[in-house]
Amino acid sequence: TPTPRPQIQKEVPGGEETLLMEIYERVNPAVVSIRVVKKGLVPLPFSQPEVPQEGRGSGFVWDEKGHIVTNYHVVSDADEVEVIFFNGDAAKAEVIGKDPHSDLAVIKVDELPEGVHPVELGDSSLVRVGQMAIAIGNPFGLAGTMTVGIISALGRTLQSAATPFSIPEVIQTDAAINPGNSGGPLLNSSGQVIGINTAIESPLGVNAGIGFAIPINLAKKIVPVLIEKGSFDYPWLGIEGTTVTRALAKEFDLPVDYGALVIRVVGNGPAEKAGLRGGTRRVQFMGREITLGGDIIVGINGQEIRKFDDLLTYLIYNTTVGQEVTLNVVRDGERVRVKVVLGKRPASLEE
Repeated sequence: TPTPRPQIQKEVPGGEETLLMEIYERVNPAVVSIRVVKKGLVPLPFSQPEVPQEGRGSGFVWDEKGHIVTNYHVVSDADEVEVIFFNGDAAKAEVIGKDPHSDLAVIKVDELPEGVHPVELGDSSLVRVGQMAIAIGNPFGLAGTMTVGIISALGRTLQSAATPFSIPEVIQTDAAINPGNSGGPLLNSSGQVIGINTAIESPLGVNAGIGFAIPINLAKKIVPVLIEKGSFDYPWLGIEGTTVTRALAKEFDLPVDYGALVIRVVGNGPAEKAGLRGGTRRVQFMGREITLGGDIIVGINGQEIRKFDDLLTYLIYNTTVGQEVTLNVVRDGERVRVKVVLGKRPASLEE
């Protein structure tokens, strides 16, 4: 009697594997690779002809009309833009809206390939540290790459590479993000977009476990305006400031231990016109220089301001250029109200 051959067990995907495979199959068709030809030529050695500069990034389909969202820095100085879809189809795209302040841009193709549909948008205000984070994009030009991690922190502030202003409420993740991922979606475990991958923190320029994504709620506010008008006007108070911490308040006997300290009031800006006061004396605190003596903003339109980012976030999400706001201010130990008509954020903070 022959010895029976052992049965080979087929591996059955587990719950998380099945989830990831389903998300990839559903979302990947909406993720695109973006190839840009930039202004200027790259000189080559040995008298070879100069060649155009090229760059690559990622993006995702926003709507059925062919609008695609990516990063501003991916297409900012592009002469030509090409979109490559998951099935290899390629199409020329037009840049129709750019916002350097949020590092967002919108490009458009004339027609979407069959089977390509917009992504589903999530709610970044519901994101919590520890939940699953999934990135799909084109790192190093490798199309259709999925990486998985967690949300490792929330509420980060990211300095814009193109303007002197900061992006608030940025999402931090340890899902691998590398050059080429820029503009691609960061997803939750439901396959909804919760952020747009935009930057990494790495001395070598490759993934070191810290990546950043612009919150999708910010994109929800800005992208429709970019589609309609091509640019976005930010409401502007006209101050430079920092957060009042308990340690800072204790060290220098400040009247409150929270709020947004006004360090400088920009000349001829909305805050100066309203009489808001900047700092008057420079001090050293924890290795950095701070200017004290200015107003401390602790509220705006009835909303409490605990830190400087709270003020920036409120202005972006809840106000418009030309709107009058009421600031609750601590000045010389007393609480006063200051009404300010918001201006339009300039390209520079220079007076």
